[in-house]
Amino acid sequence: MRYLIIGAGAVGGTIGVLLGEAGRDVTLVARGPHLEAIRRDGLTLRTPDRAVTWQGPAVDGPGRAPLPADTVLVLTVKSQHTWAALDAWADAPVAGGGTAGQRLPLFTAQNGVANEPTALRLFAHVHPVCVWLPATHLDPGVVIASGHPYPGMLHLGRYPAGADEVDAAVSADLTAAGFVAPVRDDVMRWKYGKLLNNLGNGVQALFGADYPRWLVERVRAEGVAVLAAAGIPHPSDDEERAERGDRVGTRPVDGQPRSGSSTWQSLARAAGSTEADHLNGEIVQLGRRLGVPTPANAAVQVAVRRLARERLPAGTFPPAELDHLVERPD
Repeated sequence: MRYLIIGAGAVGGTIGVLLGEAGRDVTLVARGPHLEAIRRDGLTLRTPDRAVTWQGPAVDGPGRAPLPADTVLVLTVKSQHTWAALDAWADAPVAGGGTAGQRLPLFTAQNGVANEPTALRLFAHVHPVCVWLPATHLDPGVVIASGHPYPGMLHLGRYPAGADEVDAAVSADLTAAGFVAPVRDDVMRWKYGKLLNNLGNGVQALFGADYPRWLVERVRAEGVAVLAAAGIPHPSDDEERAERGDRVGTRPVDGQPRSGSSTWQSLARAAGSTEADHLNGEIVQLGRRLGVPTPANAAVQVAVRRLARERLPAGTFPPAELDHLVERPD
């Protein structure tokens, strides 16, 4: 199979480089200075043990030539960019007839749980991926993958449930590339568990290393309550710990620990937007529909949006202003 990685950032760059190194046919999709750097010098992946530079085709969108019928699309853009990416690729022609949306499998290797129902509007074959992959992308042409001893764990399946032979084939390729890649009939259950863990991303992005632990506990507790009210299952903490074991920890790369979450990275790059609306915002909208209060998640969402909108650096939200957004515990 041929892999088209739509969004060669932290997650997409790690997956793409390692698949390419394992001998798989890979094309990266990127934009701006990052695309220019990849085309000029390749994409360098730095890990705790080594650095490798991948050099291969990189594009900014669909071309005129039909996509090969054995192409697998791997969507790794941030959730706020999902619709634009889907819209760009859904109508791309496929060799032998039809379009990418009609014929090709789309793997959504993204945080959050809103991407899959969105993708199903345009793509007939949607395969969720629960991403446990600690990586960082701040500079053009460079991705840092901190995972150790495995670079990441990627649970695969079909949306809304089940799994098929495509999942098995992609799992085999990811395994050959060094990942842990279990196939799951209930992959969305794992993605909801990852959503709960990602609710603290915004807190860390707002305050940096000295973030208030009580606020992380509060946003997660609200998330658990909302999912319970909605009847949405997710793994327990113990189940997740047992699944991950000691296979995907983190180690310093070039002497530096991992800098921050995906939300932190968006603020650090002054990208102008983050995925908080699809993480904390997912809990907020579910809570509003079900009548479950989610003040802490709403506060984090508002604060992160402010930093992103004003392009203020990660970790610079004034702690005193937190009191105006959410009540602190006694």
